[in-house]
Amino acid sequence: MKRYVFRRFLQSLLAVLGAATIVFFIIRLSGDPARLMLPPEAGEEQVAALRESLGFNQPLWMQYVDYIKNLVTGDLGNSLYYKDSALKLVLERMPATVDLAVSAIVIAIVVGLAAGIISAYKKNSFIDYVISIWIFLTQSLPVFWIGIVLIMIFAVNLHLLPTSGNRGLASLILPAVTLAAYPIAPIARTMRASLIEVMNQSYMTTSQAQGFSKRQRILRRGLKNAFLPVVTVISLEFGVMIAGAVVTETIFSWPGVGQLIIQGVSNRDFPLVQASILVVSIIYILINFITDLIYLWIDPRIKVQ
Repeated sequence: MKRYVFRRFLQSLLAVLGAATIVFFIIRLSGDPARLMLPPEAGEEQVAALRESLGFNQPLWMQYVDYIKNLVTGDLGNSLYYKDSALKLVLERMPATVDLAVSAIVIAIVVGLAAGIISAYKKNSFIDYVISIWIFLTQSLPVFWIGIVLIMIFAVNLHLLPTSGNRGLASLILPAVTLAAYPIAPIARTMRASLIEVMNQSYMTTSQAQGFSKRQRILRRGLKNAFLPVVTVISLEFGVMIAGAVVTETIFSWPGVGQLIIQGVSNRDFPLVQASILVVSIIYILINFITDLIYLWIDPRIKVQ
């Protein structure tokens, strides 16, 4: 087991290095930051002076080497707009994004698992068809549309919840429900398919012959064995929530990392965007690493493989 964990840890480090490299080169394809930061009437001397002060006059490979060296020491540079540590700014916004993502994934797990289990239990019934249609609609509708509709209903018309900002638990409900809308579908679909497959296994047929009811077979043996593929989907969707909360945070003016990335892109703040995306990538890779460990706990056969 130690060998497996160590191998997965090394793979995670390589993934972090790959993410840092991709972020570094892709963000520089958007153009010369010195030119973009200065007003259009700025002269070439002003552009050259700013470029030199920011270190962008060096060859790209030298910038990359310096970036990796600083990354190893935890120095992700200073924000060009806020004039402060980029890592510090990202970490200050991260709790708001984590609160939103955790709330959304809890909603998605509860609703998705319940829908998947009921759908499998009532296979090919009217309820199964209704749930399937509802899942299809939830996955088809764009997140920004769902967010705007929820704001119109619950904030503008009914005055039950605030439209935006972070002013307590009430402010969290609408963005969390919006962010949870999409992952409910894959969780419910995977749970339904996995549970139906488990119900067709021979040991479940043996349980039926022993006199256990359908509900007892599902609760005692079906759910645990059907849960393994669902763990993968949940972990992936949680990582996507952390990384993909940009749209939801923008709609609801939620002060998280997603909104910080939008501000960084608007201000051509390279270090801030690099730090934001890198921290989110590390969290995503860490979630996958933890998922592998959960796999070992749920299915010990992986140790042998």
